[in-house]
Amino acid sequence: MKIIPRSIPNDSVSVLLQAKIHPLLAQLYAARGVCSADELDDAPARLLPPSGLRGIDAAVQLLADAIAAQKRLCIVADYDCDGATACAVGLRGLRMLGAAHADYLVPDRVVDGYGLTAPISRRVKETGADMLITVDNGIASVEGVAVAKELGMSVVVTDHHLPGDHLPPADAIVNPNQPGCEFASKSMAGVGVMFYVLLALRTELRNRGRFDRHNQPRLEQLLPLVALGTVADVVKLDANNRRLVALGLKQIRKGSMQPGIRALFEASGRRFDMASTIDFGFALGPRINAAGRLADMTIGIECLTTEDVSRADNLARMLDSINRERREIEVSMREHALLMAEGLCEDGMTPPPAISVFDPDFHEGVVGVVASRIKDKLHRPTFVFAASGAPGKEHELKGSGRSIPGFHLRDALDLVSKRHPGLILRFGGHAMAAGCTITEAHFDEFEKAFAQVAREWLDAATLTRRLETDGPLSPQWLDTGLIEQMQLAVWGQGFAAPTFSEELEITSQRLVGEKHLKLELLHHGSKIDGIWFNHTDPLPARTTLAYRLDINEWRGERKVQFLVEAAQDFEGGAGNMGF
Repeated sequence: MKIIPRSIPNDSVSVLLQAKIHPLLAQLYAARGVCSADELDDAPARLLPPSGLRGIDAAVQLLADAIAAQKRLCIVADYDCDGATACAVGLRGLRMLGAAHADYLVPDRVVDGYGLTAPISRRVKETGADMLITVDNGIASVEGVAVAKELGMSVVVTDHHLPGDHLPPADAIVNPNQPGCEFASKSMAGVGVMFYVLLALRTELRNRGRFDRHNQPRLEQLLPLVALGTVADVVKLDANNRRLVALGLKQIRKGSMQPGIRALFEASGRRFDMASTIDFGFALGPRINAAGRLADMTIGIECLTTEDVSRADNLARMLDSINRERREIEVSMREHALLMAEGLCEDGMTPPPAISVFDPDFHEGVVGVVASRIKDKLHRPTFVFAASGAPGKEHELKGSGRSIPGFHLRDALDLVSKRHPGLILRFGGHAMAAGCTITEAHFDEFEKAFAQVAREWLDAATLTRRLETDGPLSPQWLDTGLIEQMQLAVWGQGFAAPTFSEELEITSQRLVGEKHLKLELLHHGSKIDGIWFNHTDPLPARTTLAYRLDINEWRGERKVQFLVEAAQDFEGGAGNMGF
């Protein structure tokens, strides 16, 4: 582990200080590329206009016509949190805008697989739908869209994933990553794309005289859902995404949210009045995702769409129970997968450039989570495979991959597929996360081909785990009020939460709960409590630590606490919160 302090552009700091930004926050923001206070302005008027999205005019024309004709609309969602929130936003928004008949269908992870397939299009048609709308999928569903068109349905694709070689023959496609789209935020989640379609649709309906600015539907009520899906999908929090998340968090903290979101806060033991991106990423998001991994994502979507408070509470508790089961499965599977991965180390110490593992007992709903844990532990691009549970597909393996900075996972799969035609049956995804399907007989071939691409693309520097930090922390900023202010800011993928680093003296250390290292630290002569979650190995008396700031409340007393993330040149692996 190499702890690397970020560079802090002094010019940007000066500009932010002139705008009355707190000195510490000015340094943190400048180190993350913020050059002016305008980038921190989360007013709704600062959001990018929907007009920049290619295909959005055609989409809203079709939707407005369908609403006017009272046609039956069906949303086809994805089975993760982004897909569930996008579906909930779509259903709620379309109904707010006057759609008389709006329903949804979500594929089953095991039986249907990902995206709009031909069988799903047929099932949508059987519901009597006139129009099919995809959320968080569809850009690669060439056959599925073609079948939907053949069956007489109009198709609007809303997605954010990278397209394949051919676009689907939809009536309209809204995706910031499609060719020719100049929308500045390429990192919007699927839920953000659907929200933008609704904003443009409201404008179109207003132009048609359906309502005016004074009595138009308040689509901003959907922002808590947009914020949750955006953070949970771990998309880059560029300026526009940060605004969407900030606006949603503000509403939640005021108590203005959907019953399902409030119920999820309660089920996870979190305070909505202090809602943060941590709550989305480690509490609410995993509970929604658990439904798609182990059960049926309709549970998650129903939780987010119901207006019945009692039903929302019941569904949230059900999601909490499913998530507990997911954690139990994950722990057992992760331990086994890590042993398999560590067994691949060529000299007993150094992992290969990429890792692929498979066991017949692995659960396909948890492979992505386990791949992420192995990637975090060994700092290698990782694929974890499980046997398909779909009828007639028992010979297939479904793999989920996670990557490290500098290795584009989807591009790697594309190269493997070109070098070995027929090896990969299906694939898709992003730079940091992707999925693919192969036959069990071809697992060894895939493992070698994937490792070969990694061997060609990765060098020693990229394969060295690096943790960027904000450097040493002045003791004057050890203030609980400032820490609370920092915790309420929008942090996440591409806009990392503050992590500081410096050499500290460890005056005492002991294990608590058998798996966490409790520390007493000396910081500029003052004693500070620290804890390293999921870490048991003792540390030297003096060492460079990377840590986050937290507030520990005990018997009414609030004290600053350091949450240790890593130690310089310590290969025990960084701890995580284990939610």
